[in-house]
Order: sequence, then C-alpha cells, then structure tokens
Amino acid sequence: MRMTCLKRGFTLVELLVVIAIIGVLVGLLLPAVQAAREAARRMSCSNNFKQIGLAIHNYHAAYDQLPTHGAGTHPRIATDIFNNASRGTNHRLSILVGILPFVEQQALWEKISNRLNERSDGTPGGITPTEAWYAMGPTPQEIQYPPWVTEIPTYRCPSDPGVGLPALGRTNYVAALGDSAYIGRDGSLNIAAGAPMPYRETQALALAARAKNRGFFKVHDKSRFQDTLDGLSNTIAAAEIATDLGDRDIRTMPYAGPGATFSISVRDNPSICQLTPGLIDSARPRFWAAGTPTASDIQGRGFRWAEYFPSFGGAYMILPPNRELCGRSVTTTMLAPPSSRHQGGCHVLMGDGAVKFITDSIEAGNSRAANVTEVGMGISAPGSQSPYGLWGALGTRASSETIKADF
Repeated sequence: MRMTCLKRGFTLVELLVVIAIIGVLVGLLLPAVQAAREAARRMSCSNNFKQIGLAIHNYHAAYDQLPTHGAGTHPRIATDIFNNASRGTNHRLSILVGILPFVEQQALWEKISNRLNERSDGTPGGITPTEAWYAMGPTPQEIQYPPWVTEIPTYRCPSDPGVGLPALGRTNYVAALGDSAYIGRDGSLNIAAGAPMPYRETQALALAARAKNRGFFKVHDKSRFQDTLDGLSNTIAAAEIATDLGDRDIRTMPYAGPGATFSISVRDNPSICQLTPGLIDSARPRFWAAGTPTASDIQGRGFRWAEYFPSFGGAYMILPPNRELCGRSVTTTMLAPPSSRHQGGCHVLMGDGAVKFITDSIEAGNSRAANVTEVGMGISAPGSQSPYGLWGALGTRASSETIKADF
C-alpha cells in the first residue's frame, strides 16, 4: 500500500493573525527605536557642547581672556552697529568665530583671518570682481562670503532638522548673556556715520553696559574667568537653541514689536508677548497666531553662527527655556531664551565646562519683573540679585547669589 503525505498550508485566518501580531510588535518596538535614536542624538548634542566648552577654556589658556562676543573690525566709514558693511564686520562677530581654531576648524579660520578672493556663487572676485574680501570678512549677513555660509558640524545639534536657505551657516549653541536684554546696552551703539574711528563709548552707554552686561560674556568687552565671582560651576557660559524651520514657532521666529517704546515694554515686563491677547495662537500655543508680525524670513533663530545679535548668537536667562522670542527687533531689545528640539528642556554649558540639561520647569522667579538696568530706567538697580530666581542666578556671573538647589 502506498501512503500519501498531504501538505497543509496556512489558512487565511492564521495568516491574518500572524500579520496582526507582527503589526503589534512593530507598533511596540517603533517608539523604543525612536527613543533610542533621540537618546543617541541628545548624547551627540551634549558632546558637541563639551567640545565648545573645551575650546573656550583652551582659548582662555592661550590668550588669558574669553573670546569676545561682538568682536571684529571697523568698516571704512563708521556706522551704527546694526548696519551692514562689506569692508568690515562692524564688531558683530560671535564667540563662535574666535574659537574656530580650537574646534579643529583651522582651515576655515585661515580663510576668515586673511583676505579672501572667493564668492559663494563662484563668480570671480570678492567684494567686487577686482577687490578681495578684507581680513575678518564683512558683516555676518553677507551670503556671498563663503565662510559665513559654511555649516560646521560641531556647532549643530543632531536633533535639530533645520537645514538650508534662508539661513546661512546655522548654529544650535550660543553665548549666555545674563539676565538683562534692554536695547543691547553694550557701549558701541548709535555711532553716527562718519564718526571718528575707533568707536567711542559715551559715559551714558558705559554706565548702561556696566549695569546690563551681567552674564558670563560681556558684549563688546573683555572677560576673564576671574570675573565670574559666583563660580564657574554656578554660571551658565552658553546655551542651546533650536533653529527656525519656517513654521512661525514662538521659540525660533521673533515677534517684532511696534515702535521704539516696545523695548521699554519688554524691559518692564518680559512676559508682555504672552500676556498680550492675540499674539500667540490659543489653539496651538507653540506658534504665533495668524497675522502676528514677526521678523523677516532671513532672521530666524540660529540662522548665522557668526552673528552676535541675540536672535542669532545669544541667549538670556530671563524667561525659562522654550519660551517665546519677544522684542522690538533682532538688532535691539530681544528676549532670547534658550530652546531645543529635545523633550522638556535644553542643554546649557557651565563655565567649568560641564554640560547640564535644564528643564522647562526650572524655578525662574517672577517673569513679569523688570530687567536690571542703569539707575532710573528699571525697577531693579545695578548690582541687584536676579529677579528671575534660580534661572537668573545661574545666568549672572557676579551677583553674590548662592545656588542651593540641585539643577
């Protein structure tokens, strides 16, 4: 007798059950994979920040001072600090330019520190077909100056997807400037065209700068580690920011307030944008409402790593992380809190080189309190402790504030 062996396959029901099980497993696994990827990106982001911290320390060891925030050259004809120039940087270079040789970007530094006969569009020449770019380059908005459009991996956080125009070279790491943002009082503003060079400080601006520049970096002024009387481990030196994606995010596209008096409104109440009805979309509180006036498309957060203006290259410890960019314009008073694409907070670099993750819920005092400014202009007098709680205390270098809480 010959026996036959019948081959039995899967039934349709069994196949569907198997597919369903696989789908469930994939659904359970995918969030874990995404979380693991974000953890890796966050670690890489932290490592980049540590490299920047090491570069700042190496710079200080080499030159006995910190890199100047607002460095560079004078144009041929003196002009207001916020005006663009082709034949000088108008003292608008960020700390990230000065530390280039210390983040393994010596070749790029050589291009910047020497005359350069090269253009981004490949056409002959520099400023003109017959005139090369001057040493240290033009002001940082110049798209035809190749170094300013160069993306530097160390200056980018892998969690941030921002890329390409209208930005030039992006950055996710900026200088910490303290807890007072009023009109960028830095001692070099409002110099009339044709004024003698170098720029001259008026007594009023010098007093304003001393009152306002309370952070680790003093704009347009020399700083050393010894100036940080509160301790390097208790003072934020730099902060992380998210770059703009063109989606009207309140963290990355600044609100442009109406008129010069809005600078005073921001000074006296940093929460003015949040409290003004209709500016922020009530249904989507992470975005500006339709019709809210914002800065131009080329002025998004982090769009120029070489630029010292707060929207591009600075952060204030006034509003807690991931709050709104609120001010008169990107070149004057601008509340520029740190931000990130990480969940729940952002990285900061402490003066001693440590990188810490600060949550959005950090104790930040009274966010409606006025900035510390020169006598007679704000509620808080020069030398006062920060009105912005632990967050503001971490942002000031010499206010005799004791950090007791674990952050």
